[in-house]
Amino acid sequence: MILIINTGGTFNKIYNEIKGKLIVPKNNIAIENILKLSKISNYHIKGMIYKDSLEITSEDRDKLVSYIQQSKYKKIIIVHGTDTIDQTAKYIAKRVLDKKIVLTAAMKPFSIDPIEATSNFMLAYGFLSSLEVKNNIYISMHGNIKKYTKIKKNYKKGIFECR
Repeated sequence: MILIINTGGTFNKIYNEIKGKLIVPKNNIAIENILKLSKISNYHIKGMIYKDSLEITSEDRDKLVSYIQQSKYKKIIIVHGTDTIDQTAKYIAKRVLDKKIVLTAAMKPFSIDPIEATSNFMLAYGFLSSLEVKNNIYISMHGNIKKYTKIKKNYKKGIFECR
């Protein structure tokens, strides 16, 4: 069983016609759609924070870490925003040593272009389903899954690359 924690980020954003901008909804619809269409049933989903990653605070990260530490699950996917995914990964790595955690995100919302979000998420899910995964913190983006210190967002190209 894999725990999926949804913190928001661009991955989840939808267009709000009244406000005329993209917002992070307080739901898990994008992830639930991926899981349903992929016929995956071996998971538990928890939504929390529901923010753009630029708005995530140390208090939010404390809540996330506390939930992870208290969780019975040893394999966890965290859906996050791309801008501070590395900061959250580093924060978790200093506090959680006994679990396999993969953070993933998307540069475009699932609601606009479902391919990237689905690809990044499914890479994370497949990786955690492997029997060979060691306890650590990983990032899954753009066809790569590496320890969080070995992958970085290239702002000029708009992609994540291995270091």
